[in-house]
Amino acid sequence: MGNVVDELREVKRSRYAVAAVFAVHGAVTGSFATRVPWIQDHAGVSAGQLGIALAFPALGASVAMPLAGSVSHRYGARNALRGLIALWTLALVLPSLAPNLLTLCLALFTYGATAGMADVAMNALGVEVENRLGRSIMSGLHGMWSAGALIGSAAGTLAAHLGSDARLHHVLAAVVLTVIGVLSCQWVLDLQPAEDEEPPPRFALPPRSALLIGAIGFCAVFAEGASLDWSAVYLREQLETSAGLAAACTTGFTLTMAVARFAGDRIVDRFGAVRTVRVSGVLAVLGGLLIVVADRPAVAMSGFALMGLGIAVVVPLCFAAAGRSGSNPSLAIAGVATITYTSGLIAPSAIGMLAQATSLMVSFCLVTLLSCGLVAFARVLRPGDRAKISRPEAAAVPEPRP
Repeated sequence: MGNVVDELREVKRSRYAVAAVFAVHGAVTGSFATRVPWIQDHAGVSAGQLGIALAFPALGASVAMPLAGSVSHRYGARNALRGLIALWTLALVLPSLAPNLLTLCLALFTYGATAGMADVAMNALGVEVENRLGRSIMSGLHGMWSAGALIGSAAGTLAAHLGSDARLHHVLAAVVLTVIGVLSCQWVLDLQPAEDEEPPPRFALPPRSALLIGAIGFCAVFAEGASLDWSAVYLREQLETSAGLAAACTTGFTLTMAVARFAGDRIVDRFGAVRTVRVSGVLAVLGGLLIVVADRPAVAMSGFALMGLGIAVVVPLCFAAAGRSGSNPSLAIAGVATITYTSGLIAPSAIGMLAQATSLMVSFCLVTLLSCGLVAFARVLRPGDRAKISRPEAAAVPEPRP
């Protein structure tokens, strides 16, 4: 009984450690996003050139994510996460040092590659902790990422308001976040491969199960990217609101997602992943319809809030399902992450191109249509539903080898 209690205590401690890593990962993203205008001026690039450069993080992530499994296999989950999160936090400094377009693209490629590998490693550990606890935690972990992003954005906004040099800001942020991330990794599970376990391929296409799960993640992230980047523009152009009210809509959407993710685990534990995603999809579709038919700002803002509420828990559940979908969880998680990153990359530009050809209202008709996919294909998350096991039984698994 003592071993079971000790194991459960270790798993709970690991949960909080992984949550801290998620927050650090989000804080890096928020710190970078707020200083993009400064980076653009320092590199001397036009708006079009900046758009090209900002495609490189997703490209780097897509290339590097499949490598995360082999890194974890070689060095163990704890050491791999410690190294990858440190590389990611330190990579925050690179874009602000770039003096021209070429170096900016290279810096952002590295920035995205380290982000993607750390993303896969921390989600894989989060799924392992969730399995051992026997209850949903992935939504809350992604809520911590959102909270970290908000903190990083707030600090970046303050730094920009004070007119500070982004190089100094990002060096200080990188040092602080690296220390927090590395120290937090001390308490994550030290998973090691079995002695007779074959190492995963250095690069491999995602399994079919990951493609199906990733398709749902694609729909959710497309709606998220479209709403984050275009909600303020939608209110300004379609409904002629003030800049302040338009910005408040985007902030409200982000906060709604964060709150929903923190509340999501209890809902998933009670109703299961499939039913939760189906209801979430209905909320997202209703939100999309309100956006499309809105003739007043309050209606559109309510629609974006419903959209955020509807898609908030989908991606965490996709990662959880991918981690339990086959014999190679890291490869499946990497596949889902690659698909969702790709969706986040193409969504803003796709909305813009469609809006230019037609209108923003038609663009959000597409978002609403994709949200229907959450309802239609939620059943592919069924393998992610955990067996009903008690907490002591969930903890009574072979202890991770030191």
